[in-house]
Amino acid sequence: MRQTLSGSWALMRLAYRIDPRRLLLALVLMLLQALALPLSAPALAAVTDAAVAGDASAATSAAVVVAVLVIASLTAGHFAHIFYFELGDLAVMKLERELVELANGSPGLEHHERPDYADKLQVLRGELHRSGWGSMQALLSSVGLAVAVVLTAVLLGRVNPWLLALPLAAVPPLVLGRRAESRLAAARESAALESRRARHLFLLANDAGPAKELRVCGLEDELRSRHARAWELATTTLWRGELQAGGLRVAGQLVFAAAYVGATLLVVRDAVSGQRTVGDVILVITLAAQVNQQVTSSVTILQQLQRAARTVNDLAWVRRVVSAETTPGTAPAPDQLRTGITFEDVAFTYPGTDAPVLAGVDLTLPAGSTVAIVGENGAGKTTLVKLLCRFYEASSGVVRVDGEDLRDIDVDAWRERVSAGFQDFCRFELVARENVGVGDLENIASEDAVLGALGRAHALDVLDRLDDGLSTQLGTTYTDGAQLSGGQWQKLALGRAMMREAPLLLVLDEPTSALDAQAEHDLFEQYARHARHVGELSGAITLLVSHRFSTVRMADLILVVADGRVAESGSHEELVAADGLYAELFDLQAAAYR
Repeated sequence: MRQTLSGSWALMRLAYRIDPRRLLLALVLMLLQALALPLSAPALAAVTDAAVAGDASAATSAAVVVAVLVIASLTAGHFAHIFYFELGDLAVMKLERELVELANGSPGLEHHERPDYADKLQVLRGELHRSGWGSMQALLSSVGLAVAVVLTAVLLGRVNPWLLALPLAAVPPLVLGRRAESRLAAARESAALESRRARHLFLLANDAGPAKELRVCGLEDELRSRHARAWELATTTLWRGELQAGGLRVAGQLVFAAAYVGATLLVVRDAVSGQRTVGDVILVITLAAQVNQQVTSSVTILQQLQRAARTVNDLAWVRRVVSAETTPGTAPAPDQLRTGITFEDVAFTYPGTDAPVLAGVDLTLPAGSTVAIVGENGAGKTTLVKLLCRFYEASSGVVRVDGEDLRDIDVDAWRERVSAGFQDFCRFELVARENVGVGDLENIASEDAVLGALGRAHALDVLDRLDDGLSTQLGTTYTDGAQLSGGQWQKLALGRAMMREAPLLLVLDEPTSALDAQAEHDLFEQYARHARHVGELSGAITLLVSHRFSTVRMADLILVVADGRVAESGSHEELVAADGLYAELFDLQAAAYR
């Protein structure tokens, strides 16, 4: 209950921040609706008693009051709907924006590696819309309902104090309804893993990218069966939760039904004995019916508030997880590198795992140098890059930039001096100019800057195949969008990495995986020549990561990574002469091309 109250209060504060006038108007109208129906019951009793007594004037006056109150109860809610519907839509948009900012606005990537974060995100995707107008209606209705319950209890107590037990009989349905929603929430959490698996398989089956492999490997039936199995496991868990929740709700309603029958019989008995009027009987039956409606509404409203509150609280949990990753460094980034970047006994273990990916790493990336990192898949090459880009903090040890701890440098200031091209690059479905230009937002609209970046990336040939050149819309999301090959998308990503002309650190993490070995070799040679020029101006370091040993021969320094450590370092000639791991792997790859 505490979670429901705190989440509801957070939702109310959110609505007030969005538009206090809309919120107050909707609240007043919902209170008017809530008060009108209970007050119509004594007016209806007065109509009955006046009619029995033959007093036409009194009966008419009371009937007018009944009509006004009924009309008010019917129309006030409709007018309130106009205000809370808009509030709800605005609340959903605000929460969605916050989720996007939390997922992508953190300096680090640690939360993306956590299974519990993935589960929360899966639930939030399905539940976030419940923080919309439906939850606003439930929130405002709960306030009106509380007032209506109090008024109904007062009116019943005036007839017979024993009738006060009728509103109390609403407690079991509420308590059991809360437990029912908790069971459902637990079922949704339990089903999150299989739901994510089913969603992944569904996306695979409907994406053009994997279609070729699915057909060549004959995986259509296997994918369908796995999707069905994952979906069946998820729905079975959810259905079991629904059955348990339904049983609890029925039990609560049976308790109230018994109290309802007892209250009606009590008043009828008093009327038969002459202690109560016919109007009193009508009053109690009307109020008892309203209490029944209030109980049903209470259970429904509580369920909606619990789900909405859980969503708000889940979002708060995500906020805490992401904010805990932030390192507050405030030092400015250097204008140029003088000595370089050093790793001192650095170790790193990914969140949620026990085995270290890096251990005892000691290395120096000299200022102004071109450094290549080579090694087999899984050796730890990309993890070194992630630490340099500050996607993660080292589990132990220190990364220093010109002797200063990288963690002490403001992360945004550091990122402004870093350019990077990754193997798992993003395919921005923008116009070609913007696709490249986002690499340096200040120059996104500059055709000269974009063409210069594409030239440095050796990617100008991509424009030859675009009907409108840099103004061509990319991506099949758009009717007129151009579809590119994997290599073309990768060349544009390389151009994006080249938008910043004088970064302190240029990282190219297997950015040419979609190109052949000769094309990669030619590109790396060009990058090395450009790197030497930039390095002379600002001491910039160019870091090339590749699993192809033959393409990095021109690097000033080659680091061989194996089993999470720097096994060897030196120039190509030095490493070949040492006849170690580099020489062995180089010979193996060279033999494949003979």
